[in-house]
Amino acid sequence: MKIQRRNKANPEFSLAAMTDVILLMLIFFMITSSAANQSAIEVNLPKAGALEDNIPNPLVVSIKPDGSYFVDDNPVTKDQLESVIVSKLTNQTNKSFTIRADENTMHKDVVFAMEIAEKNKFNIAIATVKDK
Repeated sequence: MKIQRRNKANPEFSLAAMTDVILLMLIFFMITSSAANQSAIEVNLPKAGALEDNIPNPLVVSIKPDGSYFVDDNPVTKDQLESVIVSKLTNQTNKSFTIRADENTMHKDVVFAMEIAEKNKFNIAIATVKDK
């Protein structure tokens, strides 16, 4: 006599429920990430941490509050700044320079030096004083 089993295990696994859960999680994270306020972080620019400088920069660009520029302590006009920086960094392996700006320097003067770095693909560092 042949006895048949009534409850056969179905080896197939349905992923429909799992895709529904993943879709709901995706919608949840998209909604909550767009609601996050990105500008809520307080930034205190004059202070700097105790990080050590790990990139030796061969060139220093100093900017005084009156908008005058100095490359390695030599006065340079705003029009000559880019050509002087490019000529000094042409044969360097580490194409980077440090911007030393007074705390009362206008932001536009610092951005001008940063634009030179971006235009020529130079790395920059901004010199700060350690916060005690």
